[in-house]
Amino acid sequence: MSGTTRPRRAALAVAVALVGGAAVVGGTMLSSSGEPRPPQRPVAATSRLHALPPITDRLFTWTDTHERSAEAQRQVAIACMAERGFHYAPVAHKGTAGEDQRPQLFGLESSLPPRAAPPVAEKPPKPGSPETTAAYGKALFGDKDKRVTAKGVQGMKVSRPGNGCLAEAETRILGDGRMRWLQVRIMLFEAQEQARADLEKDTSFKSATTRWQQCMKRHGFAGQRDPQQLLMSLRDDQARRGNPVLNADLSCKHDTGYLDTAYTRLAAVQQRWLDRNPAVTKDWTALLARQDKTSREVLGPTSPR
Repeated sequence: MSGTTRPRRAALAVAVALVGGAAVVGGTMLSSSGEPRPPQRPVAATSRLHALPPITDRLFTWTDTHERSAEAQRQVAIACMAERGFHYAPVAHKGTAGEDQRPQLFGLESSLPPRAAPPVAEKPPKPGSPETTAAYGKALFGDKDKRVTAKGVQGMKVSRPGNGCLAEAETRILGDGRMRWLQVRIMLFEAQEQARADLEKDTSFKSATTRWQQCMKRHGFAGQRDPQQLLMSLRDDQARRGNPVLNADLSCKHDTGYLDTAYTRLAAVQQRWLDRNPAVTKDWTALLARQDKTSREVLGPTSPR
């Protein structure tokens, strides 16, 4: 695995989940402190690039089918818990295109957004309430010794409840394809990781990285390996915000066409993997269609179109 890939555990958790004060002056972004920033890549252009790699796009794009599936599973789980005498009221999931969850495969792509207010945490259940009991947990998550595990081809594995209401909800939507759906997503995640590592051998991508390095040197930041390694070396928002090396990074990406080359070549590498593994695409398509059909049946006339 390439040393420039993001931590696998956190990214995989997203990938396999079943339930994805500035002013503009003269075209240059100015922070509240007046610090110049490179022009941001237009959202439409960034979205176009993100859609190019077919594996990453499958894993992280939230579609209407995903929306229906999540809501149908939520409703089935609520009804299941009610049958067992428990009140279960998870908040309805409202997904987006998943841009904030996509792995940053090539480092920073636009100026850092303003600091967002921390999300409002859900209130924990009251001590002594039914939601805190072992019976409630067992009804929802099932028996710990009955969890089921799906495995990829490179050793990655993910476990899910084998019984309980969450398992029942997933099975209602995916039937006997439940574990295959999870396995396919793991395989796609593994393929994305491998494709990113293989990209380092691609001649066009290597040339783009060299151009970026030369540009960074001209900006006074010699010795930088690549944009992703640069971003990872600045481990938190405080270290990244207002850092001139990231301004240089964005300028050099813009001047050298780095992101266009990177995403285009990654798309080619990922497509070659899909061409070598047609069963994955076949099963992905079939299981997604199955989710859509059963979700519509569960949701009935209220099903979002």
